[in-house]
Amino acid sequence: MKKIVVFTGAGVSADSGLATFRDSDGLWANYRIEDVCTPQALINNRAQVIEFYNIRRKELLGKAPNDGHIAIARLEQYFDVEVVTQNVDDLHERAGSTKVTHLHGELKKLRSMRDENAVYPIEGWEQGLEDRGADGALLRPHIVFFGESVPMFDKATRIAAKADIMLVVGTSLAVYPAASLIRYVPSGTPIYMVDPGEPDVHGVYNLTKHLRMRSAEGTPQIVDEIIAKYAK
Repeated sequence: MKKIVVFTGAGVSADSGLATFRDSDGLWANYRIEDVCTPQALINNRAQVIEFYNIRRKELLGKAPNDGHIAIARLEQYFDVEVVTQNVDDLHERAGSTKVTHLHGELKKLRSMRDENAVYPIEGWEQGLEDRGADGALLRPHIVFFGESVPMFDKATRIAAKADIMLVVGTSLAVYPAASLIRYVPSGTPIYMVDPGEPDVHGVYNLTKHLRMRSAEGTPQIVDEIIAKYAK
């Protein structure tokens, strides 16, 4: 059974109505990164950081997977599939994908400020300002802030290195180190892409096809094509 690695970005979830950071009307249009998504912000203005992620979590609870998420999950009927996502939502899981690696954290989890490995699921959407973990430490969103390392990246590169096929959906390939994941696939591995823009594919020599479409529209099409060509 062929192994497909699906690498996704904000464009997949945008089609479910989730605001994105980089669009002109996205989340960062109303917030400064320095105020809500850095370790220093958490120390200096904890209330605003917690409120920001509570708002995002509440928004997520009202959204559902779209046709792009569902098409990606459908690949598991024919292939060994692993999803590596830059997204912090759980829409891939809710669509049915069973192996998902979140590079930038998970919105529906909190973690200890003392022990980054002490991670807790959150019920509902609201984190209390003084919520604490089992170790007694204050909890923080389980999110990789700007300026922090990406602890799941090494795992993601190992996944990419085993790909027989890579499908890249809804990412501009502009956020590093995540964007470099496309360069870890074995030489000659076909890479399929769905994104309406012009992702940075400089140095990627095995781009097989790029559908310049939004994820919810283009991903089902390219999934059908991959199944027809490679499923046995």
